[in-house]
Amino acid sequence: MLWSILKIVGFIALVSAATLGAAHLIEMEGGVRIVFGGLEFNLTPIKAVIALIVLVIALWLLLKLVSLLVATLKFINGDETAISRYFDKNRQEKGFRALSEGMMALASGEGDLAMSKANKAEKYLRKPDLTNLLTAQAAELSGDTRKAELVYKKLLKDDRTRFVGVRGLMKQKLAAGDTETALKLAKTAFALKPRHGEVQDALLRLQAQTADWKGARETLNAKLKYGSLPRDLHKRRDAVLALSEAKDVLDEGKDIEAREAAIEANRLSPDLVPAAVLAARSYIAQGSKRYATRVIKKAWGVHPHPDLAAAFAEIEPDETPAQRLKRFSKLIAMHPDNRETKLLKAELHLAAEDFPAARRALGDLVETDPDARVLTIMAAIERGEGSSDAVVKGWLARALSAPRGPQWVCDNCQHIHAEWAPACDHCNAFDTLTWKTPPVSTMTTSTGIEMLPLIVGAIEQKPTEEEQTEPDGDDVLDAEVVEETPETTDEDSTRK
Repeated sequence: MLWSILKIVGFIALVSAATLGAAHLIEMEGGVRIVFGGLEFNLTPIKAVIALIVLVIALWLLLKLVSLLVATLKFINGDETAISRYFDKNRQEKGFRALSEGMMALASGEGDLAMSKANKAEKYLRKPDLTNLLTAQAAELSGDTRKAELVYKKLLKDDRTRFVGVRGLMKQKLAAGDTETALKLAKTAFALKPRHGEVQDALLRLQAQTADWKGARETLNAKLKYGSLPRDLHKRRDAVLALSEAKDVLDEGKDIEAREAAIEANRLSPDLVPAAVLAARSYIAQGSKRYATRVIKKAWGVHPHPDLAAAFAEIEPDETPAQRLKRFSKLIAMHPDNRETKLLKAELHLAAEDFPAARRALGDLVETDPDARVLTIMAAIERGEGSSDAVVKGWLARALSAPRGPQWVCDNCQHIHAEWAPACDHCNAFDTLTWKTPPVSTMTTSTGIEMLPLIVGAIEQKPTEEEQTEPDGDDVLDAEVVEETPETTDEDSTRK
């Protein structure tokens, strides 16, 4: 408020001073005489002052007009002037407004509108590094993949936008299913920005998909180095890659290298069931039964699995059913209440023809978790105890429509795999297979009941003379379980 009062006082003082000055000039005698070209002008003091002020204003206007003329000539010539800066500012405002509207249209899924705004922004801004990305993404959204590819290729020419162009082309090739080109682009993008998490994941997935296990392990180490992967998860996935590498080497017939790779995979992740199985079998091939036993026991202690039991049986292939039951007792004692332990124990008693013990080993699985394997074992128990064919047929009929039980299931897409793999065959997700019961049963089929007569025929087949003279515990299990139903899994037939 004080400042306002001071301004008012100052204004009044100036007006008063001007008034007094004008009054003084009016009262002054004399004047100003101007002679020019035969013309004479006599001015009073007040008129002289007014004429001077008008002359100064006229000179100022003249200078401004000259400056405007010069600026216009420079503007026409293409030089930067105040006029050009004005138009540039106006154009930039329109361009940034179009760019903002284009990004909003892109976020809302309006591809055609985003493309229109991108073209408008490119026209006004004339900055491809700002508008090309919007143009490419708008073209992709509107379905014009060709234009998007052309724009991404333009981005490759500038070092500042090269990574964006490579990444965009990589995503296009992935969407088109061109994994070979996508892998090359992913390697290039990774070389430009090794810390980029999306590029790391894409490269790792492509390397696993193309069985480039060595390159995948290098990428995995980079993820650990740059902090995008926890150390414990890195250790497990490195084991998965080492196991996959071992399987490939084994397929090539290089037994020694495969054994070393399998042992390395098991060392990295002892609880990885396929690695433990392959390592155990490599030790068995070397004659190191003690090491094979140690590997399986360690893995079984973490997660009981039928493949581990099958590998454990291979350590002593010539033992009798009673000897096998005694040797397996160490595994059974680790997790006596586990579902897999109960099934293993029941199968071992079946091989030893101790059918009441097999029934006791199953416990309440028939009521609480009846899958095809449990019900097939019950059919074998009933047949071994001398039950009628009608009872056996009843159990087998239930087995036909029962769930198959735990399998290798992808956690990402729930796709079921016949055997373990490092990446899902359906969605290509890496290290997502888990041994669990699938959400949807694969045993229920429209032809299950129609297959029953075939199974009944297999039941009623009488044993051959050789089978009657040479009874063996393993053969009894195969005859009563495997041959009774074609639905018996490979794991069931390998367990002894």
